[in-house]
Amino acid sequence: MDKKEYRVLMKYCFLKGKNKLQAKTWLSAKFPDTTSGTSTIKDWYAKFRHGEMSTEDGEHNGSPKETIKKIHKMILNYNKLKLNEIADTLKISTKRVHYIIHEYLGMKRFCAKWVSLELTFDQKQRRVDDSKQCLKMIKRNKPEFVSRYVTTDETWLYHFTTKSN
Repeated sequence: MDKKEYRVLMKYCFLKGKNKLQAKTWLSAKFPDTTSGTSTIKDWYAKFRHGEMSTEDGEHNGSPKETIKKIHKMILNYNKLKLNEIADTLKISTKRVHYIIHEYLGMKRFCAKWVSLELTFDQKQRRVDDSKQCLKMIKRNKPEFVSRYVTTDETWLYHFTTKSN
């Protein structure tokens, strides 16, 4: 028996006036191979009480992979989007959007823009090319190169010198 047929039976129990426990007992006795949990019956009874008599699945926003792709595409198109703007567009919670952006896409908010925490393939390749170029320059004229070349790591530092009296 599929889910839809089982939901029709839950609706039958509801319309006959059985409570959730009676419905669970009756369904377990008549259809032992397709029993459902008490919480499932409770949820469907709540829907029936609110006037929703459809036994169809509710609308979904698509699979999680599709949602992740949509969010990623939105951020790539315009990286200044806010969480609630993305959530409103896709009709999902801002909490879920936040989780997807941080956990799946590996991005964080920096200066009002979404920035990837990991380098792209092109960025990695550019670093390799720049390093090879530097090595060639070192081999050509090491003393001149060392005196003119400055290296840094990617730590952001803030420097402020106050004016003295």
